Amino acid sequence: MNLTRLALRNIAGNSFRSWVVILCAMLVAGLALATTLVIRGAENSLNLAINRLGADIIVVPEGSETKVEGALLMSTPANVWMPDSVVAKIANVPGVGVVSPQLYLSSMENSPCCSVSNMFLVAYDPTTDFTVEPWLKQKIGSGLNLGESVGGTYVFVPEGEQAIKLYGYYLTLKANIEPTGTGLDQSLFMTFDTASDMARISKTMAVESLIIPENSISAALVRVSPGVNIHDVAVEIFREVPGVLPIESLNMFQAYRQQMNGLLRSNLIILTITWALSVLLIGLVFSMAANERRRELGVLRAMGATRVFVLRSLLMEAGILAVGGGGIGLILTGLVILLFRNLIVQSLGLPFLLPSIPSLITQAAGGLGLAILSVTLAALIPAYRISHTEPAVAMRE
Repeated sequence: MNLTRLALRNIAGNSFRSWVVILCAMLVAGLALATTLVIRGAENSLNLAINRLGADIIVVPEGSETKVEGALLMSTPANVWMPDSVVAKIANVPGVGVVSPQLYLSSMENSPCCSVSNMFLVAYDPTTDFTVEPWLKQKIGSGLNLGESVGGTYVFVPEGEQAIKLYGYYLTLKANIEPTGTGLDQSLFMTFDTASDMARISKTMAVESLIIPENSISAALVRVSPGVNIHDVAVEIFREVPGVLPIESLNMFQAYRQQMNGLLRSNLIILTITWALSVLLIGLVFSMAANERRRELGVLRAMGATRVFVLRSLLMEAGILAVGGGGIGLILTGLVILLFRNLIVQSLGLPFLLPSIPSLITQAAGGLGLAILSVTLAALIPAYRISHTEPAVAMRE
């Protein structure tokens, strides 16, 4: 007798039992995939944001580290300022190789003089920049001129327009940076000269002027000299430059990392509880099914079926249900995360980047494997017990 055909017939013969097992497999596989997708996606976003900045140390005004991190990660507008004189002071610290200042600005909210609302704007100094300029020269062969900009992956020119309008100023979008899953994907980069020109134009062309305090910057990106200890340089900057806080790249986004760790712990607890309850429920369902089918299995044994054949038929049934339920759970979870990605990001307050196709396949395979393992373990004991029952005893019960 064909083993697969027998298992499929038994599945069709008791739809309620089958759907209970499928539902449990769906929950286990779906929760496992959701946990890995969200946590790994947030972790990848944090790492990509740090790599995109390209700095060993980011120096911000003291007390503004949370605002700066929120702006870089979640595109939250942040107006933070410190004197541009700190750049020279930082450059004089032993071990500092390059210092590049940046300005953090934002577009106006729901204003006719802006094509987009509340966009995070980053102005940089092209003469010292080591983040945007090298990428631009590699991508388009040159840096940005006056009135030009480069945007994150989600920045685009409005339909029917030739440029992006901010504060009554028209910006040409030269290129888009690869996605990071962070606020940088919705940010616009320009030179200091363009930002100053925009502020000048906004005085007459915008409902509200773009204010850039004179001789001020928002942050300074630092790259240390080769072979120099980053932590030692950060300590020296803190000692020698008053009013600023140096943040090492490895220590960036600590609040978000703690939040991510808390989310991971919560998800693992939920997954563990769901897994345990699913295994118990599946075990109970298969125990009831085995008791109901004692006579049927006894007849099979009397007709010459071996214990191994009976055991394999029951485990085959469990495996088919696990694959079916796990597959449905993975598909539904993937669709929910794909369709409601922005809502998930806003709800969790964490950045999120969808994984590459190979990584997604690996994570999905892990979720499906967990579902198959759970159902198989739950079915193993009742399947083993009934397969080792003597045919005569089984047929009398």
